[in-house]
Formats: sequence, C-alpha cells, structure tokens
Amino acid sequence: MMQVEREGESASISATRRRFFLFRGSPFHFAALALTALVLIYLPFVHAAPPPPAVSSRPEGITPEAQASIERGLEYLARTQMGNGSWRTNGGMGSYPATMTSLAGLALMAGGNTPVEGKYAFQVRRAVDYVLAQAGPSGLIGNFEEDGRTMYSHGFGMLFLAQAYGMEKDQTRRDQIRRVLQKAVVLTGQSQSAAGGWIYTPDSGGDEGSVTVTQIQGLRAARNAGIKVPKTIIDRATQYIENSLNPDGGIRYQARGGGPSRPPLTAAAVATLYNAGQYENPVAEKCLANLLGLLKNANGKTSAVFSGHEFYAILYTGQAMYLSSKDNWNYFFPTCRDDLVRRQASDGSWNGDGVGQTYGTAIALLTLQLPYKYLPILQR
Repeated sequence: MMQVEREGESASISATRRRFFLFRGSPFHFAALALTALVLIYLPFVHAAPPPPAVSSRPEGITPEAQASIERGLEYLARTQMGNGSWRTNGGMGSYPATMTSLAGLALMAGGNTPVEGKYAFQVRRAVDYVLAQAGPSGLIGNFEEDGRTMYSHGFGMLFLAQAYGMEKDQTRRDQIRRVLQKAVVLTGQSQSAAGGWIYTPDSGGDEGSVTVTQIQGLRAARNAGIKVPKTIIDRATQYIENSLNPDGGIRYQARGGGPSRPPLTAAAVATLYNAGQYENPVAEKCLANLLGLLKNANGKTSAVFSGHEFYAILYTGQAMYLSSKDNWNYFFPTCRDDLVRRQASDGSWNGDGVGQTYGTAIALLTLQLPYKYLPILQR
C-alpha cells in the first residue's frame, strides 16, 4: 500500500513541477515554488496517520485459533484436489471419489467459496464439474466400480449440487445442474423401499438409517433449490425415521426389527427431521433429549459418545445442536471446536474415523464453519 502511495505522490509532484515550469519568469513563479515546498514538507505526515482499527469478521464462537485451523484445513483440501477435480479418501489416493468430492466441495463452500467467487472458487467449480460427470443416464450420481455403496455418493452428490445450484451465475451451468438434480430426485424416489428408507444400492429394495439420512438431506436441499420433489417421498422417509425410534429416544439401525440405539443415527435423525422442517416433531424432540443426555454424561466429549463413528456423528450432532437452540449450540460447540483444533494434523488435515483425510477434514470444516452460515441447508 505504501509503495503505491509513494508512486502516486511522485507522479503528482512531477506533474506539479511541469506546471510550475510554464510559470517561469512570471510573477507567480516564486509563490508556486513556496507552495510546492509546503506540499513536500506536509504530504508525508498526512499519509502517516494510523489506519482505523480493523473490524473482526469472525462470528460468535470462532476463536483466532479456530479461524487459523479452518484456513489450514481449507488450504489442505485445495492442495490435495486431483487434476480431474475429484478427491479420494486420502487426498489423491483411495476410493469413493463422488462422495469425497461432494463432502470436500461442501466444506469449501461452507467457507464462503462458490463456483464463481471466493479464494477457492476454482476448486469448487472443478468439484462441480466432476460430480456432474458422475451422473449416469439412470440419474444415479456415482459409479459402482469406485464408489461401491452408491446411494451414499448419490445422496451427498445431490446435497452438494443443490447448494452449488443457488450459487451458480452462469445460466447454462445452472440448467445443467438442474437437469442432473431432477433425474437424481427421480432415481431416489424409484429406489425407496416399501418401508420408506434406502440402503446402499438403488435396486436392492432394502433400507437402513444412515443411507436414509443422506437421501432426506439431498432431497430437502434439492427442494429448497427449486427442484420438484414429491412430498410423499419425504413424508415416507421421515416416517421411516420415526419408525426406527427405540423407547430410550434413540434411533436403531433399521426400522424393522429390534436392535440397540445408535447415537450417530440419533444425531442424524434430529438434523434431518429439522432439515425436513419438522422442528416440533415429537420424535425429533425425543432424539434430541437422548442426544443431549449422552453428551452431558460424557461432559461434552464426543469421542466418549460416538466411539468408532465420531466424525460421522459430529457432522450431524453439530447440525442438530445448531438448529435446535442457541443454548444447545453454546453447550456443544466450544468443547467440540477446541478438540478439533487440537487434533488437527500439521498438514492441516483430520483423519476421520479411519476413513481418511478428505473425509475427516471435510466434516471437521463443515462443523467448525457452521457459525458462518454460508450453506443454506445448514442455516437456522
């Protein structure tokens, strides 16, 4: 900044001297020289005034340490994106590219980046390109060879593209995203089980909780973006979650049959019921009470509650706490925030649940950046 100012001052003074040269020999010559001397004396002192104090752009709850951690995490994702726009479970290695790319893209967008604006706009745009390219003729986002359990890649792909759709300014690109989302919604509807849920592959006819959660969030995001989603699909899906409720207020693996409550699915149930607009759903209230009880018994330590699936649970617990109330968020976030900052690796990554650095880093960033309110699906 100072270099630019000095260059500007030099140019201004040079122009003044040229004008004074025209006055040489005139009565104004000595007056002009005196004025120039005054300008040269006082101009440096005018620019030496201190700038106004900077206004912090950090929202409530984001400490300087958390902000630095977020920046390192975003830089890690940008650095490890592959040439074709994808991420794998460990940066450029591993598998599940459509799922990992959707999660990483969401994490970058949660930091204020869009396909057209922001420090990492280029990376977001390439991620959108990659996920669009994974949409097949049937409407399924992902491929069996690399993504395996393709209904995960499909659900997260819908969620990612629906968020990008509202941020894209190019009409041709918007049309392309809309067509993919429309076909994806149809595929999801066709794959819904008789009980109202989904399982790992689209033609199996089965269902379980974690895949069902991803479909509900993806459908809700598409609907929020203006894509037509039949209400009956979401109603049957939320009924599936309700039918999975155990007497203790937790959610079991499948609606049919028994089984113990699974805290990660309980957290996911709260988040997705809220995403579906059912804030006063009695099942959501019971699940939230169960989740809060587990956290308080563990003094807020997520590692003591969600053993083995902690990062998956953090993804949804953060949303559940954030969407439910300010008090719940203020109870949950500081402990989780500081723990995530402490556990970040020196390269800026987190290794989540043993799945890999892309997965862990994306989930950590999605949780840490909730207070910024950049993703529509994660806003109160």
